Amino acid sequence: MNDALLAARDLRVRFGGVLAVNNVSFDVRRGEVFTLIGPNGAGKTTVFNLISRIYDLTSGSLEFDGQVLHKVPPHQVASLGIARTFQNIELFEHATVLQNLLIGRHICRRTGIWKELIFSRGVRQAERDTRRKVEEVIDLLELQHYRDALVAGLPYGVRKVVELARALCTEPKLLLLDEPSSGLNVEETEDMAFWIQDIRRDLGVTILMVEHDMALVSKVSDRVLAMNQGEVLAVGSPAEVQRDQGVVEAYLGSVDDVASLRRENHGEAA
Repeated sequence: MNDALLAARDLRVRFGGVLAVNNVSFDVRRGEVFTLIGPNGAGKTTVFNLISRIYDLTSGSLEFDGQVLHKVPPHQVASLGIARTFQNIELFEHATVLQNLLIGRHICRRTGIWKELIFSRGVRQAERDTRRKVEEVIDLLELQHYRDALVAGLPYGVRKVVELARALCTEPKLLLLDEPSSGLNVEETEDMAFWIQDIRRDLGVTILMVEHDMALVSKVSDRVLAMNQGEVLAVGSPAEVQRDQGVVEAYLGSVDDVASLRRENHGEAA
């Protein structure tokens, strides 16, 4: 039985004369943490942008939860159950944390404009449900202290968690995390690892992540796909992928380069 929530087949994206993604295929299974790794420019974020429908495929196919994703209009992606964070944090800086999270709930509202105008009983119940869901996310990510704080005055690490919280408020089936540890210190990165594990375990959310921090990747990932120059190098467990010779060369250079680097390091140590 195929347990894939997301299925990517032969993805190709061309920007003018540049082939940014070339014949990339993978499955993301329900309930797993699947991570894309690779050097800068490998095509990882381009794949994210295809799933988010920011970019269109040149060829290939994307299927999400039994639906043809690559033909869905971009504004409908979130309502399918796909949420995303970004490398560069995208929040409403002059709104509070609570207001940012409430905005994340807008796709879950089912009341019409006329009922909203008269603030009907159904609207009042929907508002209570919205508040309850947002408070659950605040409790999960320990944001109680920042609930009423303006985002503009928050430390960078807290903003990262707020963006994660807003994505969770959409109640996603698939959560796309684009370099969640970027800009975080060691302690904040450890906290992020715990959040990712809790989100998968407690909420049952499937996670697709792009990440450079291999310690974080190894700690939270079930499977890893390594890319370089728009193509797949290896797929497997974190340990298997890190041992793959093509992955080693993509990060460190050829076998001769690695050996030379080791000799230099041993020489310096001596």
